[in-house]
Amino acid sequence: MRFVKMHGLGNDFAVVDPVAEELAEDQYSQLAERWCDRHFGVGADGLIFVLPSEVADYRMRIFNPDGSEAEMCGNGIRCFGKYVHDRSLSRQNPLRVETLAGIQSLTLNLRNGLVEAVKVDMGEPRLRGSQIPIVGDDSENVVNWPLVVDGIEHRFTAVSMGNPHCVIFVEDVSRIPLADVGAKVERHTLFPEKTNVHFVQVLSRSSIRMRVWERGAGVTLACGTGACAALIAAVLNGKTDRRATVHLPGGALEIDWREDNHVAMTGPATEVFDGATVG
Repeated sequence: MRFVKMHGLGNDFAVVDPVAEELAEDQYSQLAERWCDRHFGVGADGLIFVLPSEVADYRMRIFNPDGSEAEMCGNGIRCFGKYVHDRSLSRQNPLRVETLAGIQSLTLNLRNGLVEAVKVDMGEPRLRGSQIPIVGDDSENVVNWPLVVDGIEHRFTAVSMGNPHCVIFVEDVSRIPLADVGAKVERHTLFPEKTNVHFVQVLSRSSIRMRVWERGAGVTLACGTGACAALIAAVLNGKTDRRATVHLPGGALEIDWREDNHVAMTGPATEVFDGATVG
């Protein structure tokens, strides 16, 4: 079975055309578990499937290493756009991609005819508790709420970019025991569908640093939807302007919460290699 290995700021994916490979839909989840394993498989933070769409140019489905399906992935969709364009599957630019979080519009930045970076219209953030979802009062946005983990209270802001995010502001992200705290927050009873978890350090009005624990994947080097959520949370808490650079372990993304309430994310997409597996 053919695949392409790609990454966005070190957040890496195996990309597959399941139609060309005659892959049945009921195999997607199991294949993601096998292929994403870094010791016995290809090794990736997620497995992306390139599918036809009846409502957009193409359709993206993405599965986590635990076999669960994600609604959306910011780094993954940039890789998706590069895959589709560079293989001449579509020359549309902007490229419209159907996801479980809705249709996303991708503006492809080219260099020598190949995609170097992608600007994604991520749509409007969802801020009400029932939209994220979160257990509790739905009368207001979830901003600076208390969250107790192992007897320690954290203050968090919740945002959905089509998938749930919990953003916690700290003085120094390097001091957070991410693997321990992230796993516990992901599965906290406040989040009935679990959540992505981000610890964020504010550097200036136009710059923040964050570390990522992704739902279903664990510690990753970057999260595109999470970077959007972090910037939105920073604005809602009065910590930054509406446009900022988000620094992640794998690199930086430019995030702009525009006046039309849409969030724009700009960052690179990189192809590493292609190959084939025996199953």
